[in-house]
Amino acid sequence: MLTRDLESTFYYFAYGSCMCPVDLKRSLKENTHAFVVGPATLKGYRLGFRYYSAKRQCGALDILPDPSCTIHGVLYRLPWRLSDRLDRREGVGHGDYRRESVAIEQAGQPYVGVRTYAVVQKTPTEIAPNDWYFNVVLRGAITCQLPESYCWQLFDYMRGLQMACA
Repeated sequence: MLTRDLESTFYYFAYGSCMCPVDLKRSLKENTHAFVVGPATLKGYRLGFRYYSAKRQCGALDILPDPSCTIHGVLYRLPWRLSDRLDRREGVGHGDYRRESVAIEQAGQPYVGVRTYAVVQKTPTEIAPNDWYFNVVLRGAITCQLPESYCWQLFDYMRGLQMACA
């Protein structure tokens, strides 16, 4: 049995740049491919670019309650030892994002008490992503095999914001 199998873990639902295991590895300092459970859905929310990331100098994704919508993302099963690093990445200590506990579905199986993050101080209007953020979000969606139609929706949404701000 691997040591990893004995570790305490938590489930994490990623919907933005963290969908990309390569980008998540950058901040967690550990290969995260092995922790991907698979594509998942979060019902009752929609995406919004309601956060300005000073580090990235662009808009970043947030989740907003909306009973008529569903967000596709990636479910990870992460070891607890990465919890603080994930909180730091999301700016929890600085009041950027806060932890949310949500119910998601992955491959027909419900998961409750799944960690995700939501923006604390939402901007009144959406802020377009830059090309780097656009690409890492789309790369994560494609790499983790989100539905093709959803990948195109993400593409159109982000591109539309960029064009509106051009």
